[in-house]
Amino acid sequence: MKNKEQLSPEVIYEMVANVGFRKHFHLGGLEATRELVESCHIDREKYVLDVGCASGKTACYIAKRYGCRVVGVDILERMIDRANERARREGVEDRVSFRVADVQDIPFEDNLFDVVIGEFITGLLDDKERGVNEYIRVTKPGGYVGLNEATWIKTPPPAELIEYLSRTFGVKGEILTSDGWKEMLEGSGLREIVVRNYKARALSNKWDNLKDVLRVWHKMLYLYVRNPAFRSFIKETLSIPKNLLEYFGYGIYVGRK
Repeated sequence: MKNKEQLSPEVIYEMVANVGFRKHFHLGGLEATRELVESCHIDREKYVLDVGCASGKTACYIAKRYGCRVVGVDILERMIDRANERARREGVEDRVSFRVADVQDIPFEDNLFDVVIGEFITGLLDDKERGVNEYIRVTKPGGYVGLNEATWIKTPPPAELIEYLSRTFGVKGEILTSDGWKEMLEGSGLREIVVRNYKARALSNKWDNLKDVLRVWHKMLYLYVRNPAFRSFIKETLSIPKNLLEYFGYGIYVGRK
């Protein structure tokens, strides 16, 4: 890449939004989401905030599965548009709402939500602790903060893996180990910390149905032909180091305020 700025996190997620992905950009797929939600003790009475909600897949899933109220925030307006489309399509507009917001400066009052969750968003922040502190600020006393985040499951990782993840997925800072995530949550004042780590079986997510997959591939082909930045992004992304999955995985991290 001659221009590294082309693959900044903002550009990457704008590309993802343009393609029209219906799924989240995280490891573990629906199985990981279910584990995260269950670990946060979500039920019908809970008021939930989904930070970095992307196209609203998880927020709508929670609303349909539990019947509770959910708010999703994402920094990209295009993602919020897609999330609102999803809520209408899935018939949960009365329980789910979305708005554009920076998760490092959440536009809600203190002690509002019973649960705050985030999937593969906190690890992309310039200041992870600031993000976590914001999640905690808007969580009610006794409520839960739950994260599904990229994790080094074997250390030290080779330099080429660190460079690959930074270049292709916009990881700005350090990817943490499970101990690092636990220490951050504990240091931010959360208690009853739950930590579960998993190897990544593949860098994919199996939420989509065939119709969505075909739509995505059609749009990807169009962008690949017409957009040089997108071509560079795809080429970089597909150049996966052979040993990546030996070191790179994800973790479920949950704490109580």
